[in-house]
Amino acid sequence: MISFNIQKPDTAITTALQDKINNLTKPKGSLGTLEEIALQIGLIQQTLSPALHHPVNVIYASDHGIADEGVSKSPKEVTRQVIHNFLNGGAGVCFLSRQHGFEIKIVDGGVDFDFPAIPELIDRKIRKGTRNFLYEAAMTQDEMELAIQYGADIVTDCYNKGCNVISFGEMGIGNTTTSSAVASVLLGKRAEEVTGRGAGLSSEGLQRKIRVIRQALEKNRPDPGDVLDVVAKVGGYDIAGMCGLFLGGAIYRIPVLIDGFISSVAALCAVRLAPLAGKYLFASHCSKEPGGKRVLDALGMSAMIVCDLSLGEGSGAVAAVPLLEMGLDVYRKMSTFEEIQVEQYQELK
Repeated sequence: MISFNIQKPDTAITTALQDKINNLTKPKGSLGTLEEIALQIGLIQQTLSPALHHPVNVIYASDHGIADEGVSKSPKEVTRQVIHNFLNGGAGVCFLSRQHGFEIKIVDGGVDFDFPAIPELIDRKIRKGTRNFLYEAAMTQDEMELAIQYGADIVTDCYNKGCNVISFGEMGIGNTTTSSAVASVLLGKRAEEVTGRGAGLSSEGLQRKIRVIRQALEKNRPDPGDVLDVVAKVGGYDIAGMCGLFLGGAIYRIPVLIDGFISSVAALCAVRLAPLAGKYLFASHCSKEPGGKRVLDALGMSAMIVCDLSLGEGSGAVAAVPLLEMGLDVYRKMSTFEEIQVEQYQELK
């Protein structure tokens, strides 16, 4: 298995960062999450003047064999149709990205379609969709490792081009089913506790989806103590690829934004493989999927924004970037008590 050299941020700078935050003209802790953002990014970047540059949103697209079981409202052909919408700049995340200065990178990690050579589409196709894990493992160990490596390599490319903040989203019909299956195993929860309606399933469709996941887990028996076994048996190329993306972000010591449910499941896989990767993660929002909050709880994280997002594509992560920028602006630019010659607020005992 490929290995990842992830280092814990040096905490020697923590006191200096916290002192500066505490000396800003406000009661201690009164800016809540914005203060936590400044501290965490300062630690990640190892500087008293943290800043974000050239943000990138990576959309990892892949099809899923399990979609053949009617677990989604939409046919798998929608995956390629939405990718064309990304390329044409018409998708929701495209507008959010333009508004916040994000570059979008679209990755074909396993779409069931032969795209022509398109400069804006990164070809990392391993196979035309995973296998139907109701009957066999979704992917081989070699395919899974390759997807993880591809994800990490994409971060290398972004980093080398000046990116120091990155977010990950996805696109692929059936991906909430794979994510629910992986979450069920890693969290030790019943399928119905972590499985939702995805993109609008009826109640009957939801019950079918839960039943398929139960049967697939019974057949494949993934080992909850072995993340790679779980991903290979009931995961997707998107989850494996984003797992590599999260690990790659930690390797290069850059802030990494988690998007919604599928993205958070990939982040959980990354942290189970390399716990130190969690030091570089930020939870943008909490998915409406039943497993969304449970996965964030397992990561020990709270969402920065709560507004019932369920689009995916990295949309929630991109929407959270202004909070990161506000936290850093406050830290870098707000007056200190010394500068305005005012006595600091005293904490009540």
